[in-house]
Amino acid sequence: MSKLFFKGRIDARQNHVLAGYNVNRVVKAGTKAAPVTVIVNTDERKAEIEALAAEHSIVIDMVVDADQAENTVEFDALFNKPKTTTFDKTPNRNDPCSCGSGKKYKKCCA
Repeated sequence: MSKLFFKGRIDARQNHVLAGYNVNRVVKAGTKAAPVTVIVNTDERKAEIEALAAEHSIVIDMVVDADQAENTVEFDALFNKPKTTTFDKTPNRNDPCSCGSGKKYKKCCA
């Protein structure tokens, strides 16, 4: 018998599908398959959000209800994606120093 034989419970492997993890990563939020749910209080706000959604071609499910609190979290998350931070590469030991002295980095600023 090989070492790759699965000895655990078969149903334990399927729990990640039922636990709410996003296993369907090809379906993006704001498309026909996964529309963004938005709750607003007024018709003016509805028109404003529909204009933004049409401009960026985002599919939304809009609910206008004055009794509920406004919920545009999913919609705002599509516009405020975090930026990737990049760092300047430090020079290697034998590269010229970045301060402009003309010496090697290991003799100058290291």
